[in-house]
Formats: sequence, C-alpha cells, structure tokens
Amino acid sequence: MSAESSIDYQVYPFDARGIARRFRHAAIFGALDALQPGEAMRFVNDHDPLPLLAQVQGRYGDAVEILYRQREAGAVVIDFVVGVGEIEAAAAQAGSGCGCGSEGCG
Repeated sequence: MSAESSIDYQVYPFDARGIARRFRHAAIFGALDALQPGEAMRFVNDHDPLPLLAQVQGRYGDAVEILYRQREAGAVVIDFVVGVGEIEAAAAQAGSGCGCGSEGCG
C-alpha cells in the first residue's frame, strides 16, 4: 500500500457510504473488475476498510495498487489503481483475460 504514485490515471468515484453494508464488497469487487489498465476507483468511506484491503490484495495481488489519499477518523479516501503491466501478466498467466479459458465466453 503506497501513499503516492507518480503515474497519471483516469479516476472514477465510488462512495461506499451510500451502499448497504451487505452489498458493499460485491459492489466494490464488481467496480474493480470493470476497471481497465490505467484506470482507478477513488473509494470513499467513513472508516478504514482493512479487511477489504486484505481481500483486494488477495484477489488482485500486484495488479491493483492501493493508494491512500486521506486517512482520518470518519473520512477515508483510497485510490485503487489498475496497473498496465500487472494486469497483462495476470491475464497471460490465467490463459485468458476473461477467465473463461480456451472455451471462450460463449
């Protein structure tokens, strides 16, 4: 988890405070899965989501960089940045960018 990044990226806002708790993680992972290399989700929440960060690292590894923009009681802002090289490497390792394998998505 980094504090700063010198790489420019397209940012899309995601305010978790307005999403019911039972839907949050599914919505967050759906949003992260939709990001393309060079894009980021700017996550806003009222608390530091440490269990979520562990899940993100476990699921995406180095393909998603976690950058705190604000880290105060009641106000947390994090950029989840999708890296170009890491995503390409993960897709090549999986055999298919979509996860459908050699059968395709049909």
